[in-house]
Amino acid sequence: EVQLVESGGGMLQPGGSLRLSCTASGFTFSGYNMNWVRQAPGKGPEWVSFINSVGDSTYYTDSVAGRFTVSRDNAKNTMYLQMNDLTPEDTGVYYCSAGSVLWGQGTQVTVSS
Repeated sequence: EVQLVESGGGMLQPGGSLRLSCTASGFTFSGYNMNWVRQAPGKGPEWVSFINSVGDSTYYTDSVAGRFTVSRDNAKNTMYLQMNDLTPEDTGVYYCSAGSVLWGQGTQVTVSS
């Protein structure tokens, strides 16, 4: 009922682009700040990006700044992560989180030649 579902992951070559989506249901999406977090194989979770509830304030970890863009469409209960110029270091499972309390199941991103 109350859930976040990530989608849009896949396998692609370095330099490619993907757009991830995070669709919310069962709660008031527009009332929550949102985050993207990723976990590379064999490593702990790494915070990637933040967007506030309105969508007019965003932050990024240094390694993705300038390449990734987070956005949201509250009317569609959806947050996005546009990922450009991907590198193998971007490989991992990408999770979205509402208020850092509710988490999705993750979507796999694999960047490899």
